[in-house]
Amino acid sequence: MKSMPHISDAEWEVMKVVWNRPSVTANEIVEALAGVADWKHRTIRTLISRLMKKGALRGEKDSKRYLFYPRVKHDECVREESRSFLQRVFDGQASPLLAQLVKQTNLSRSEIQELKQILTKKEAL
Repeated sequence: MKSMPHISDAEWEVMKVVWNRPSVTANEIVEALAGVADWKHRTIRTLISRLMKKGALRGEKDSKRYLFYPRVKHDECVREESRSFLQRVFDGQASPLLAQLVKQTNLSRSEIQELKQILTKKEAL
């Protein structure tokens, strides 16, 4: 498996925009983030540049503009960030993490049922 780039919190905001569209221009990213963060146009371009250097984005010239595409999948990045967080904060132990999440989160009945099903399947392995 190839190494996942470390994506900062600010870069995650840019990646969320890119992951939700088949292709996107820098201006479209700026517009999408207008209500999310109080960033200047230049800040967002810097984040795009960093993501390209890290290998998380690729850009293609399309007539007079550049289109950006993800080079990493959302679910793979989530999995890697989850692993990293679990290791850093909980020394790799899932039980304390799950306990904290369940205690601190208002779960609906359907979410509780889903968690029970996941744990039941996991127990059967």
